[in-house]
Amino acid sequence: QVQLVESGGGLVQAGGSLRLSCAASGRTFSSYTMGWFRQAPGKEREFVAAISWSGGLTYYADSVKGRFTISRDNAKNTVYLHMNSLKPEDTAVYYCAADAIIGFRATNPTLYHNWGQGTQVTVSS
Repeated sequence: QVQLVESGGGLVQAGGSLRLSCAASGRTFSSYTMGWFRQAPGKEREFVAAISWSGGLTYYADSVKGRFTISRDNAKNTVYLHMNSLKPEDTAVYYCAADAIIGFRATNPTLYHNWGQGTQVTVSS
């Protein structure tokens, strides 16, 4: 198992940028597929982006493609989500997730067995 702690959320104006970080504990971080999900009030948790264990492969939801970038630094046990051109509809709690078995195209949140506590992102219009 791996423990995950997100940070970097906050309030930003539309068109602005934020970088989320997810720090992981455990010596096997580099073997995990990592994902970012988000959940807005009254809505289901939805997939945002995922990255393979090596960092060489990434996958994005259509709604964020071209605006968000997922990356990881295995030496620092950290995965990042760089968010540009933010829109009010990006407002949500953002969660980091990890799993050692699934591939980088896994978009179903039930496939991930390790979750962080979430960080709030609010985009004002």
